[in-house]
Amino acid sequence: MQSVLKYLASNQARFIEELCKYLRFPSISAHSDHRPDMRACADWLVAHCRKMGLKARRHATSGHPLVTASTPRRKGRPHFLVYGHYDVQPPDPLDQWHSPPFVPSIRDGVVYARGATDNKGQHFAHLKAVEAYLKTGTELPCDLTFIIEGEEEVGSEGLPQFLRKNRRGLACNAVVISDTGMPSKKHPALTYALRGVAALEVTVRGPKADLHSGIYGGSVDNPAMILSQMLAQLRDKRGRITVPGFYDDVDLLSAHERREFKRLPYNERSYKRLLGVPELFGEKGFTPIEQRSARPTLEINGLTSGYQGEGSKTIVPAQASAKITCRLVPNQSARKITRLLKRCLKEICPPTVQLKLEEGHGADPYIVSPTGSCAQAALAALNVAFGHKPVILREGGSIPIVTEFKKILGADSLLLGLALPDDNLHSPNEKFDLDCLRGGALMSAHLWPRLSNAC
Repeated sequence: MQSVLKYLASNQARFIEELCKYLRFPSISAHSDHRPDMRACADWLVAHCRKMGLKARRHATSGHPLVTASTPRRKGRPHFLVYGHYDVQPPDPLDQWHSPPFVPSIRDGVVYARGATDNKGQHFAHLKAVEAYLKTGTELPCDLTFIIEGEEEVGSEGLPQFLRKNRRGLACNAVVISDTGMPSKKHPALTYALRGVAALEVTVRGPKADLHSGIYGGSVDNPAMILSQMLAQLRDKRGRITVPGFYDDVDLLSAHERREFKRLPYNERSYKRLLGVPELFGEKGFTPIEQRSARPTLEINGLTSGYQGEGSKTIVPAQASAKITCRLVPNQSARKITRLLKRCLKEICPPTVQLKLEEGHGADPYIVSPTGSCAQAALAALNVAFGHKPVILREGGSIPIVTEFKKILGADSLLLGLALPDDNLHSPNEKFDLDCLRGGALMSAHLWPRLSNAC
């Protein structure tokens, strides 16, 4: 192990240079005009993994390519998957970036670029740890397969098909994923639960076309007003969702979990400053940490109706629409919540308008025991790498592929995030702290012996 650690320490400068090369690819999966960039990025990744000593190849999917890179399989050795994604979010709005999003800039020990944290930097740390084993001739106690996809930001449609097709060869003891976060560099974290998601688009249609509000207003119902009134009925003043049956399957946090949550760093003034809000709001009876990670929500993501241009245009709009997502906690079902929400909206919609409900993406929540042997092995590796006792937490966001790993391969996932709260994921000036790159590689190096003995 000492040779592995020495290799990691002596090659940090090169690792950073290589990461910057990786970040230069504008691998934006949501934009069709970046399809050549997606393929070029996948090809670069394959070549890089082969240079490290891994057996790597690019796989075609129904969408963007997927990359696998693996060590030789040995009979009787545990096998683990390491998941990541090379696709990134669009960089807009460009005028808010302090440096070009695909020209990596290093300032004060931090690299700024789109994809730096989400997710190129995080899975790159694992690649460098494995490189250290291979280049120093240090035997890995387990077999590893990296799966790095190009469609995470657009729904991971191709990956479940790949998992089903290759189920036998991908059978594993567990999946390791660094695509979440830690509260601070002094609080490395194991995320043991993810919220699920259920999406729905609501459209209310009234007259066949926009109407003159002076001539016709008062004799027809206004779709914008109706939709606003309907949406307002979905949440009460205490922050509780009013959809009947919404909370029926919600599991309460255990006393142990609530004690552990109290160890998480939190300052209300700093949190409000980070978000840029005058006051916080959330479901009564729960702390902000619990509200944003362990409680279900219903959010309006977008509202559209009527005239949006400069000045005024006196109309009764023909229709109004809203995009809604619900974040779900363990034991809730995306399918059930969608059904309950649709039923509720149908019941409160008046007969003066027509209602259209279109289901969007959905993913069930995920949870794994934070006290299990594999989780304890991961916590030990975090402790050694970062020099601080790790915390356990629930993540408010969703990683739908985690539930697919469980359903298709029967494997639990260990979520060992390296992102910091202010890393600006999906926002301008995304960044990745190079201490997290270094710590992540150390954690990965220490993880494989511990995990091999535990799982």
